[in-house]
Amino acid sequence: MKISIIGTGYVGLVSGTCFAEMGNSVICVDVDEQKIKKLKQGIIPIFEPGLENMVLENFNKGTLIFNTDIKEALKTSEICFIAVGTPMGEDGSADLKYVLDVAKSIGKHMTHHMYVVDKSTVPVGTADKVKNTIQKELDKRSSNLTFDVISNPEFLKEGAAIEDFMKPDRVVIGADNKKAFDVMHELYEPFLHKTDRFITMDIKSAEMTKYAANAMLATKISFMNEISQICEIVGADINKVRNGIGSDSRIGYSFIYPGCGYGGSCFPKDVQALAKTAKDFGYTPKILDAVEDVNNAQKKVIATKVIKRFGEDLSGKTFAVWGLSFKPETDDMREASSITIINELTSRGAKVKAYDPKARHEAETFYLKDNQNVEYVDSKYSALTNADAMILVTEWKEFRSPDFDEMAIRLNNKIIFDGRNQYKKEKLEAIGFEYHQIGVKS
Repeated sequence: MKISIIGTGYVGLVSGTCFAEMGNSVICVDVDEQKIKKLKQGIIPIFEPGLENMVLENFNKGTLIFNTDIKEALKTSEICFIAVGTPMGEDGSADLKYVLDVAKSIGKHMTHHMYVVDKSTVPVGTADKVKNTIQKELDKRSSNLTFDVISNPEFLKEGAAIEDFMKPDRVVIGADNKKAFDVMHELYEPFLHKTDRFITMDIKSAEMTKYAANAMLATKISFMNEISQICEIVGADINKVRNGIGSDSRIGYSFIYPGCGYGGSCFPKDVQALAKTAKDFGYTPKILDAVEDVNNAQKKVIATKVIKRFGEDLSGKTFAVWGLSFKPETDDMREASSITIINELTSRGAKVKAYDPKARHEAETFYLKDNQNVEYVDSKYSALTNADAMILVTEWKEFRSPDFDEMAIRLNNKIIFDGRNQYKKEKLEAIGFEYHQIGVKS
């Protein structure tokens, strides 16, 4: 099939590349000329395991094309995916400016029936706005061309996006006619190993499904983090509690690991956008508001532990931070807990030596660029040299089994603050480390 993908961010680039991998002809369009130029040179703007090789292979085969001309892309496309960003507005709502700009361009330049697919995460009712925008442009042209607007929310996990797309848990399609469903089923059929993974519904339900899924997962995380705070107060061990409740098949072990808060491009934005939508319709979403409040507080927990241990004035102290990205296997630092932790410590006079396998550029260039008290190093052990304690923020694989003898030599004090409860308390204390976890009384 012939497809155009408007937007070469995380969702657009992964989706376009995976569609091309299955033999479709894909044109990825972006207004950012530098990004398109780099993509043509094989320079990928994001880190995602397996993506770079797949992009290069399909680009070299000619099944994946990059350009900046939406008019040209629409000429040969049967299906046009809108995959541009929907940044969070000041009031928590999703900003649809870029989505509607694309819809306007589609209305201006389409030359035949078009299946327009909302792939961006958008609030309920967006398909109606996209439809109205396209139709308005067609009316200006006195055109009788027809089109369908379809909702196809993405459910990609950063760090496992290729596998998620190629072997999806489910494909959700929202449409209002059988032909639209049939076209989307034909497109996704190569990815489906079980027919029940192709789930059809009305458009508004499909739009809501994405937000509801992320809100549920965020709720599990915040619930477990709140339980971890109660565990510390009463003297219980959150790690044992997690094992106890996770064994219940109704609960399961996914997303119940205590930590220093969730981040990334989806959960914070989607929880707030769903809450804003509810409030716009006159409903107060008490659970969603609480999920966000708990998460914001949780991001400060590790910094609070450090301050409690070393004092409010951290002048002259240096802390090694392992991990900057919001989760492993990505360089994404949007809403990352590391930002809050580092800013809390450096605002009190501390120095930070930070290491992350992939996110250093993002930190230096964007998220911590104005913080002069942060030094970036090229290895986890280099970060430890003359540091007063190590703080684990992101659970990258290379942090799972470190050389504790090497750590003891390099650190000024054998102190670890573990924001992901990755190590065994008994083992560390037996070799002389002072070990602080989430949800376990120190």
